[in-house]
Amino acid sequence: QVQVKESGGGLVQAGGSLRLSCVTSLPIFSRSTMGWYRQIPGKQRESVAAITTDGRTTYGDSAKGRFTISKDDAKYTVYLQLNNLKPEDTAVYYCNTNYRGLPGLRWGQGTQVTVSS
Repeated sequence: QVQVKESGGGLVQAGGSLRLSCVTSLPIFSRSTMGWYRQIPGKQRESVAAITTDGRTTYGDSAKGRFTISKDDAKYTVYLQLNNLKPEDTAVYYCNTNYRGLPGLRWGQGTQVTVSS
């Protein structure tokens, strides 16, 4: 059973932007802090950003000042705006719940972001 579905990744040049989307279900969306994570090749998956049910946001060090997490309550959708992308941002980006920095759902397929120099 698919619990989250990510989209919006792609190939972009350094300095470019992308907006990632994550659609989930009402029960998950309405009661969970939602987060974006990423897995850089050869590294462990890391938390990038999170947003609470009442809209408070937190960011990992790599995201501060460049990425923005937001949500649309009517669409059960969480977004991650990626600006000023760098080659080191190349990763598969995933959406999941976030409870004290940890995911709680099965991982989706993620969406690939590739940044060329």
